[in-house]
Amino acid sequence: MFKTIVNAWKIPELRKKILFTVLILVIYRLGNSIPIPFINSSALEAMFTAQGENAFYGYLNMLTGGSFTAATIFALSISPYITASIIVQLLTMAIPAMERMVKEGGEEGRKKQAMITRYATVGLGLLSGFVYYITLLRQTMTDGTSILKTGVFTSNLSVDKVLVAIVIILTFTAGTALVMWLGEQITNKGIGNGISMILFAGILSRFPVLVTSAIDSVRNGSLSIFVLVPLILATIVLIGVVVWVSNAERRLQVQYAKRVIGKKVYGGQASYIPLKVNMTGVLPIIFASSIVSLPTMIASFFPKPTGGFWFYFLKYTQAPSAVYIILYFVLIIAFSFFYAFAQFNPIEVANNMKNNGGFIPGLRPGRPTAEYISRVMKNITVIGALFLAFIAILPIIVSAFSESLGSLALGGTTLLIVVGVALETVQQLESQMIMRHYKGFLE
Repeated sequence: MFKTIVNAWKIPELRKKILFTVLILVIYRLGNSIPIPFINSSALEAMFTAQGENAFYGYLNMLTGGSFTAATIFALSISPYITASIIVQLLTMAIPAMERMVKEGGEEGRKKQAMITRYATVGLGLLSGFVYYITLLRQTMTDGTSILKTGVFTSNLSVDKVLVAIVIILTFTAGTALVMWLGEQITNKGIGNGISMILFAGILSRFPVLVTSAIDSVRNGSLSIFVLVPLILATIVLIGVVVWVSNAERRLQVQYAKRVIGKKVYGGQASYIPLKVNMTGVLPIIFASSIVSLPTMIASFFPKPTGGFWFYFLKYTQAPSAVYIILYFVLIIAFSFFYAFAQFNPIEVANNMKNNGGFIPGLRPGRPTAEYISRVMKNITVIGALFLAFIAILPIIVSAFSESLGSLALGGTTLLIVVGVALETVQQLESQMIMRHYKGFLE
């Protein structure tokens, strides 16, 4: 392992990519420490402390590395980009013109899709910044302290409020665009996928907070060391299971018929189609989290109810209620099937095999092959979907039994992102090393 890292460092091109990636991540972390102007930071901290544990804020804090509740210039991080990417993918599948643009347009079509995603990201960043501002505007502390500063530009409070709103919203939007640009720079000039690396850096930055919280809980007696140690061991085992499932795949053997063209014989070789158990990654969890968190997000715009319909509605639709867990579980499974068949169309695969003279032994080309691939995909997607749902709801179930354990549990989405990005980066480094005839990580 260390010898491989030393060998990688000796390669000038690879060394530049590693240093460039580290530099971009450092810039990202520095941006997470720069606060949005005209916000009373002490009042903001008191507001989030008073609201206590919130599934929606916890989800956003996980994606942003803790900068969401700190209201920094990168508070929205890549959340608008993730949402925009999902929306554009759904529109591409739903609108035939966009689907043709991507499939038939080649590199130019993919560039147009990326440009649409960028514009959608900026638009969602603007909308998210506005929502954040409205949330802060409606909040006033019990002592009358406002979270937003007043009298910044002019003594006319109405005009001043508008100017402050413009600056805050545009700063949030600019931060979103800058994070997206930083991610693209890593993808183009660094190591790994840029957006994934930014997520990875944000999540790892929360690790010291997790360790400190564990130590404090043990010291004040709210958490026993005999409970903490099994929790750590269970997390390690869970990481191993996530790695195994992430790499697990079902291989469908494909045989290509021999073709004689002139004096040369083409085809005749055997190949396979790899069908990964977890084909969708963390997308179903992210999308399901966004949907189940909507009631909490909408409720944050209004005073907290103390009774009546909305009080009980929010009570039973927030974690760790049984309704929340069941809805979350069902949505993850539904989105897993949707994204699996959206990314890997059995009919298209069967037609491509038929056009290239390929076939699965024992099956006729065309419709029988497509039906077989679809049946196999359904079987392995069930396993992958149940695995994703279990990983996602496990920390919620733990928090239902113990608030201390819930605050220390490593979230399912967090675990999948960290492991997935680590595996992806290692594999990319491995391919770089193999190209240069060095021994890599995977031996």
